[in-house]
Amino acid sequence: LSVYRDPRLSSRPMSAEAKKQDALDSYETLKVERVREKVLHVELNRPEKRNAMNAAFWREMVECFNKIAQDSECRAVVVSGAGKMFSSGIDLMEMGSVFMMMEGDDTARKSWNLRKKIREYQETFTVLEKCSKPVIAAVHGACIGGGVNLISACDIRYCTQDAWFQVKEVDIGLAADVGVLQRLPHAIGSRSLVNELAFTARKMMAPEAQSSGLVSRVFQDKEAMMQSAFDLAVEIASKSPVAVQGTKINLLYSRDHPVPDALKYMAAWNMSMLQTEDILKSAQAAIEKKTPKELVFSKL
Repeated sequence: LSVYRDPRLSSRPMSAEAKKQDALDSYETLKVERVREKVLHVELNRPEKRNAMNAAFWREMVECFNKIAQDSECRAVVVSGAGKMFSSGIDLMEMGSVFMMMEGDDTARKSWNLRKKIREYQETFTVLEKCSKPVIAAVHGACIGGGVNLISACDIRYCTQDAWFQVKEVDIGLAADVGVLQRLPHAIGSRSLVNELAFTARKMMAPEAQSSGLVSRVFQDKEAMMQSAFDLAVEIASKSPVAVQGTKINLLYSRDHPVPDALKYMAAWNMSMLQTEDILKSAQAAIEKKTPKELVFSKL
């Protein structure tokens, strides 16, 4: 884990334990930085390959976010791409042979192994949802194929005015199978628009992405977007981690379950989580007219 900390970005010094966390593993396809206190920046880092997703990427995303999920010093994550674009999607030159030459003595065994491989790749983006820390996607330039699969698993999405999005899979002869067909209908309010994008592989430009709900904000350039994404992450990180992470978990549960079931789950969740000291701290702060940023919440 490489570390960058601009003193202008946070007035609160990092703790000794936080500095110990700086010794995490490095990655071949990802660059991870602790850019502000309690905020990590995960950057897709194959700019010379337009951040194409090779075999190492599919493995390293799972490793990276499993570690972030257990990092008590992290409360929010920003994901972006290095170079001229967010991601060109799957690395066809490297990954094509993985599926075309699947091992197995007969069709059944090849199919069995292929299903296992697909499930492994699905986990690459599902891990973003399993991580209870909110994940903010910051997209510039092109976001193609696997890139759209990735951001559809993020909690919040920002983009630049030159960004565009493309569910590309039908153009290479397959139905998208790592999450976009399942998640995009929840991110975009119009099922008709989702179908159009998936059936035609046409480009969606930034204004349409915002009006449809795929992204919540559009920025003039990458610098302005990243600054705002980090500011948002800091704002989220200043809140009670019990409250924020419990909110993410229950939002995702509610998305996938009927309202009555989700309400029962919420009641079961909060029967223990309401006993946190964070509520008392927040109530006392409100009485004293303090902001959440002035409070210090215990690690989670």
